[in-house]
Amino acid sequence: MKKSLIALAVMAAAGAASAQSSVTLFGIVDATLAWGKGNGAGSSHRFQLTNSGYNSSRLGFRGTEDLGGGLSASFWLEAGVNNDDGTGSNTNTNNQTTGTSTATAGTQGLTFNRRSTVSLAGNWGEVRLGRDYTPQFWNRTIFDPFGTNGVGTALTQAVGTSLTGQNAVRASNSIGYFLPARLGGFYGQAQYYAGENQSNSGANHRDGTGYAARVGWASGPFNVAGAVSYTRNSVVGGIHQNNIAGQWDFGVAKLMGQYEADSVGATDGRGWLIGGLIPVGPGEIRIAYSSFKVDFNASPAVASPESSKWALGYVHNLSKRTAVYTTYAHQSNKNGSALGLNGALTGVNESASGLDIGIRHSF
Repeated sequence: MKKSLIALAVMAAAGAASAQSSVTLFGIVDATLAWGKGNGAGSSHRFQLTNSGYNSSRLGFRGTEDLGGGLSASFWLEAGVNNDDGTGSNTNTNNQTTGTSTATAGTQGLTFNRRSTVSLAGNWGEVRLGRDYTPQFWNRTIFDPFGTNGVGTALTQAVGTSLTGQNAVRASNSIGYFLPARLGGFYGQAQYYAGENQSNSGANHRDGTGYAARVGWASGPFNVAGAVSYTRNSVVGGIHQNNIAGQWDFGVAKLMGQYEADSVGATDGRGWLIGGLIPVGPGEIRIAYSSFKVDFNASPAVASPESSKWALGYVHNLSKRTAVYTTYAHQSNKNGSALGLNGALTGVNESASGLDIGIRHSF
């Protein structure tokens, strides 16, 4: 009888422990019909069935365990999925373009490239370890009506990411700290990430190592945040990515804006966006105008390529999890820029246009 009671007590304790834990399977499948058209010498048209025109396709697992006393532990494993061809997305292991770097895209299977973290959180905040989003990326995606996806995404993302490289969106080998909630609307995070090179590898032994921070304030309809970052690179001297962004929700529309200042060695990049979201029945209209200029700071002076884009889109929610969408964008280039849309080539100083039509389902 005594042994039976002990066994029942153990089973009850185990049941209570498991009840305090949760694991969730989640994901998004987003398919996009994408058209691109260029103009001028060497231009092309292109049609693709691609993915992630509205939200990035993904498959993930996340879980949280209540440790008691206001303390919790959690994990998050999230893989990018190319649902147009069934491949996984590649990742980067050391925040660099050389060395232990990106796998060959499409041949490595699923990688938890989007996020792979373990966390410990309490009323003092959260400490997070692993591959995670960089703080400066959040300003780009939160304050862009197109959320850094599809043909309408801001040029601060489309051009700025190609300029600032591996850590514009995520960083591997990171240690992050997040402020706790209930700070009167103030929020923030700090992050350090390592390139993990050998100490005797010469001038590049610190490459891929850097830090970033973001602070913001949200109250009622207003939200504003600023972010700074630096990544060591022995070839160019260092990569800086800084931005500030905000939004105001008027109820009938949400106005957004952002400004970004990047530098890669002697080359500077400056970009901005203004846009908005307008609720319409079960959907919303998305509109934005963005611009980005690259200054090489060369002597003698050379032209500073510049591109500007306006985009208009509509998302129609068929349910809480399923939506159809369309976006049209037109882009102008000058001062030697030849930036195309949706993979189509356009001539130097010529315009480009693109169209997305797609469906997104989340689970």
